[in-house]
Amino acid sequence: MNKSWTLEYGRWNPDEHPVQETLCALGNGYLVCRGALEMERENDWNYPGTYLAGGYNRMESEIAGREVENEDLVNWPNWLWLTFKIAGGKWFSLHDVEILDYVSSLHMKQGLLERKLRFRDSQGRITTLISRRLVSMDDYHVAGIEWTFIPENWSGKMTIRSGLDGQVINNNVARYADLNQDHLKVTAKGKLDDHAIFLECRTSQSDIRMVQGARTTFVVNEQELQVKGQAARLKNAIALDFTLECSKLVPIRLEKFVQIYTSRDVAISDPRTEAVQGLTRQLPFAELVARQQLSWERIWNYNDVIVNNSGEDQMVMRLHIFHLYQTVSSNSMDYDIGIPARGWHGEAYRGHIFWDELYIQPFIDLHYPQLSRSLLLYRYRRLPKAFELAEEIGCRGALFPWQSGSNGREETQKLHLNPKSGRWLPDVSHLQYHINVAVAFNVWHYYQSTADADFLSAYGAEIFLATALFWTDLCIYNPKRNRYEIHGVMGPDEYHTHYPNMDEPGLNNNAYTNLMVVWVVGKALRILDILDENCCLELEQKIGLRKQDKEKWEQMTYKMFIPFHNGNIISQFEGYEDLKELDWKHYRQKYGEAIRLDRILESENDSPNHYKASKQADVLMLFYLFSCEELQELFDKLGYDFNPSMIPVNIDYYYKRTSHGSTLSQVIHAWVYSRSHRDRSYESFKTALMSDFRDTQGGTTHEGIHLGAMAGTVDIIQRCYSGLEIRDDVLWLNPGLPGDIRSASFHVRYRGHWIKLDIDHTTIRITFCRGRAEPVYIGVGGKKYLFKTDDKKEFLINRKNA
Repeated sequence: MNKSWTLEYGRWNPDEHPVQETLCALGNGYLVCRGALEMERENDWNYPGTYLAGGYNRMESEIAGREVENEDLVNWPNWLWLTFKIAGGKWFSLHDVEILDYVSSLHMKQGLLERKLRFRDSQGRITTLISRRLVSMDDYHVAGIEWTFIPENWSGKMTIRSGLDGQVINNNVARYADLNQDHLKVTAKGKLDDHAIFLECRTSQSDIRMVQGARTTFVVNEQELQVKGQAARLKNAIALDFTLECSKLVPIRLEKFVQIYTSRDVAISDPRTEAVQGLTRQLPFAELVARQQLSWERIWNYNDVIVNNSGEDQMVMRLHIFHLYQTVSSNSMDYDIGIPARGWHGEAYRGHIFWDELYIQPFIDLHYPQLSRSLLLYRYRRLPKAFELAEEIGCRGALFPWQSGSNGREETQKLHLNPKSGRWLPDVSHLQYHINVAVAFNVWHYYQSTADADFLSAYGAEIFLATALFWTDLCIYNPKRNRYEIHGVMGPDEYHTHYPNMDEPGLNNNAYTNLMVVWVVGKALRILDILDENCCLELEQKIGLRKQDKEKWEQMTYKMFIPFHNGNIISQFEGYEDLKELDWKHYRQKYGEAIRLDRILESENDSPNHYKASKQADVLMLFYLFSCEELQELFDKLGYDFNPSMIPVNIDYYYKRTSHGSTLSQVIHAWVYSRSHRDRSYESFKTALMSDFRDTQGGTTHEGIHLGAMAGTVDIIQRCYSGLEIRDDVLWLNPGLPGDIRSASFHVRYRGHWIKLDIDHTTIRITFCRGRAEPVYIGVGGKKYLFKTDDKKEFLINRKNA
């Protein structure tokens, strides 16, 4: 077994199992199923969650005397359900047996989850149970389980129950426990034949219908057993009980196949018809495994990132890529879904789409541009709601919501629970209007990576110009400063929501937001130069863009206000310098390094609003998104003194004042330290890389992966340590690996070419793979080189520049 391709747990510990369920989840971009045990239903340590991409439902709850409505990612019926009893005894439970051996292995190269359980029951019977499971990447409606059951020292009767359990609710996140979570109603169930059953359900509000069909067969000595299943009488569930005769040391193989269809699917008649018919032509499990391995091989061939260093970094890197493509894949295209911050792996953040796509999409842009295009269309289709949201606050243009779900309305909760204090508190995080610049940035990065002019003219430009128009109205002119300003917003930090002792939420002139807006309106003007005159005219008429708006954009690129203090420190927002310093030593000694300071201070009747203390990078986001040259250009045009020496000064200033209460924080710090402090960069990279694997972020991994951090760490290798940057129609490379990484190798897809990059501390080898596309320029060491298909060049790395 290749350890760099396998996530393995070699012991049974119920306290560790919830995290393992998340990390061992299987999915295909349409459906994700947690790595729960088949023979255990929901309990304190087993949660068999099944999630449909984009499968949301809304429910109202009474909280703190108020009616609130939340939209949740729904936990669908548990198709895993398989259990057994021996000789008429009790149904199996891990509590009732002595576990002799337990190994759980996630085989990422094949997309398989395997478990080996050996146990002794109260009668002294020793049994081995080997389970293999897949959620098909080849046919996204199919999932399957194979059990190999070996009675080691006994013979006798055994009853196996194979079912579909509709008695499920959303119960994965403890802090949501006070909310109504019974989203499903079972509408039909039944026995199809002696081996097959179905269960149909629908969501209470969104009226998404799902049908699961299951077929169970048994094989002994490569011969299928002719055993008939008896239907069990169950509420909101359906199961067949099969009674078998077991012989000592004779393996019994069980194969359970599931077909899952929903009313959201394309190219179907109706879900039940498709699920039932699918069962009649079901392939054997071995054939499903072969097709699964082939599908994943196609993914890994060009998406693998190979890092040469010690420890578990390679395996965890692959784990991150694995979960990225389980969340969104070719099966997601044209399915109208966005990129959820926590994957479809659990119920944290209710499956909503935030700004995390800013960290995720660059990797997809450079590996699977067709998928990126599809994900951007999720935003395009929700432009009407974005226009409505902007109008609600008195602005033209489009304002994308901080949290998006089914139709693009603002899904940010009105109240949130602080588990530290037990209090429900107002939530004003919808003021993070910088989500608009994240969407625009992703549109531009996609266009730069692909040169997809058709997408830009048909969809991308409208997204970009509509978001730019929103800023036109939100920006106000201050004649005293002769500068434009933006008031009443929140920055990426998230801790600072109000000025001290002020009731009105929002802050003025968040530096990140203001400078990003300058970039957005500047690029909007550039897009108008790229597009033909008729296209521009049509777009301007459609979104209501006027001549004076474009004139204001030009003024904003020269006259936006950016706050500074202490001479060369970019202020996180206006008035930041007036806040108190926090006793970091006290809080870190008491609570550790990565802390949710907002919850801690609120439980002490205090607030981060009083302190120079950030949850995650805010100002430093500028150094993450832009090169030194790009920042110099932006600040020069605004008339501010800016030079490269200010970057490390600002990084050090904010690093000391950051709690890293988000997994994204270490991603940003790894990036911004990559040139000035490589050891510190690698330390932050390693912390981010291990955040879900080690569950370091306050014990939240069991609620879902942190997909932004997962993709972000892979992107650090892909773009940061390689120095990859697309600028002026050139793919620039300026590698600078940290000392702990001896070499890195990966592919990127750039403007129709597959390019293989092999990087170490002295050389970079660039290989253009076979394909049909126009030659492109690659920049190394400040010089441009024209590359075409089959070209291969090797360059020495300038250590001074790196």
